[in-house]
Amino acid sequence: MPNISVTINGITTSVREGVTVLEACELAGVEIPTLCYHPDLSLAGNCRMCLVEVEGWRTLAIACVTPVTPNMVIHTHSKKVRKARRTVLKLLLANHNVNCPECERNRNCELQELSEKHNITTNEYQTTPKPVSVEEVSPGVMRDNSRCIMCTRCVRTCEELQSVAVIKPVGRSAEIKISTFMDRGLDGVACAQCGQCINRCPTGALFETSEVRQIWEALEDPEKFVVVQTAPAVRVGIAEALGLPTGRSTGQMVASIRGLGFDRVLDTDFSADLTIIEEGHELIGRLGQALQAGDPNVHLPMITSCSPGWIKFIEHKYPHLLSNLSTCKSPQQMFGALVKTYLAEKEGIDPANIISVSIMPCTAKKYEKERPEMNASGYKDVDYVLTTRELASMIEEAGIDFEHIAEEKFDRWMGHSTGAGVIFGATGGVMEAALRTAYEVVTGHEIPFEGLNVTPVRGIEGIKEAAITMPDRMADGFEFLAGVTLKVAVAHGLSNAERLMKKVSAGEADYHFIEIMACPGGCLGGGGQPIPTSPEIRRKRAEAIYAEDAALHFRKSHANPEIQLLYAEYLEKPLGHKSHELLHTTYTPRKD
Repeated sequence: MPNISVTINGITTSVREGVTVLEACELAGVEIPTLCYHPDLSLAGNCRMCLVEVEGWRTLAIACVTPVTPNMVIHTHSKKVRKARRTVLKLLLANHNVNCPECERNRNCELQELSEKHNITTNEYQTTPKPVSVEEVSPGVMRDNSRCIMCTRCVRTCEELQSVAVIKPVGRSAEIKISTFMDRGLDGVACAQCGQCINRCPTGALFETSEVRQIWEALEDPEKFVVVQTAPAVRVGIAEALGLPTGRSTGQMVASIRGLGFDRVLDTDFSADLTIIEEGHELIGRLGQALQAGDPNVHLPMITSCSPGWIKFIEHKYPHLLSNLSTCKSPQQMFGALVKTYLAEKEGIDPANIISVSIMPCTAKKYEKERPEMNASGYKDVDYVLTTRELASMIEEAGIDFEHIAEEKFDRWMGHSTGAGVIFGATGGVMEAALRTAYEVVTGHEIPFEGLNVTPVRGIEGIKEAAITMPDRMADGFEFLAGVTLKVAVAHGLSNAERLMKKVSAGEADYHFIEIMACPGGCLGGGGQPIPTSPEIRRKRAEAIYAEDAALHFRKSHANPEIQLLYAEYLEKPLGHKSHELLHTTYTPRKD
């Protein structure tokens, strides 16, 4: 579209025809307050915080949904505009639970921030706030409608980004609220527990189910041996959660967690490497059955199973495709099973006295640990889950100076990982890690991409496809793959996952292997990551993850010396009896 001239606060500028007034003002460096607007979502225009004055218009314009027109003259902070915005804020606050110190989003609340910016100190509209209404049955995501401002960001997130659509505005007039079908609660509907609604809520109406208190109690119990694992995306999010720039913070993170009193600080990236070994051999086995034995009952494409939000989604929406899932548990659950078996033996500790904690970028991990099948060790594999945000709150509560703390390293046995484990945190990372290992196993050579970087599966596109043709000469036993073109796909965000599953269900997909992550951007955009989120923020986190991968000496999962020791001392071989017992599982068809 051609450019047109508009005047914003007395300054004429050129913008592309068709952009909104909000976008034009952002391009001109003029800030306009918003509450219902979010860069990931469709436009709603229902909060009215972005009102502006347009010369010649009878009423104020809603900047987020109003397109610019040639020679439009816009005033963003006139007396009329400021008065309207203050009125909007006061009306929102009049029906809002304003007990901010008790709110999870205190100091990181868009409504609170705008109230301070607009100097709202008295409110003539103040009435009796909504009564606190906390939903306490959901394992991962909680709701408190007394804090809801009806911006519908959560509704649009659930519908547009995730294709789940389990929350809607219900009721009329003053009784309207966001709820589920028949008010069943999130645990009574097909909620994926992904937490993406939390990340886009401007207030504290949505938040994670917290186990911080229980973890403090465990750390203070001298009878308990408290082991913690940290997921790859946490190390590129924790500094951000503490108000510092996004970047690699592994050493400071380890030191801070150790300072909280954990007995062992270990790395989920270790079991991410382990997942690649098991999953890679599983894929090779399925390809062998299909291509060598011609077995028509082999379920291809094989689909990754490490994202618990995705697993719950497919159990509800596409149960007929459950046999296509890898049988591998997620890295969190593999790790938990080994903590109370392998690590317990190594450390000489009674597993009954071990408390297994994981720090995850994900609220669905809180749901996953409660699945009844996740007790292969004879005990609950993972006892408690913290999000990145909750870890930040514990570090702040303990008074640890994260920015200046001396870096430390993970503990041994399950604390060593490779770059392949690190990139699990980004969309395409599981696929890239699997290809690095699987290609070398079947060919005897490194994958033919410069610096091991499988760039076709990287990036922020919703669905990515790639094809890798195997050489004519293969390693012994894998001749059936000679010359085969391996076709793969990667999807992030459940709406993109649904697009792929529709193709698979219709027999229109000729992929061999598919990676799916429930959250936009992969785990680095998880529901437990720092707020706010946006495409640009997720891009910076991805850059930090790939930078850490590139800086590591070991970048292939099968090269991890601690993984090699684990198989030599304990598991014996990939897909062996003990591996199946501890590291693999099955999935459950659920009602949609």
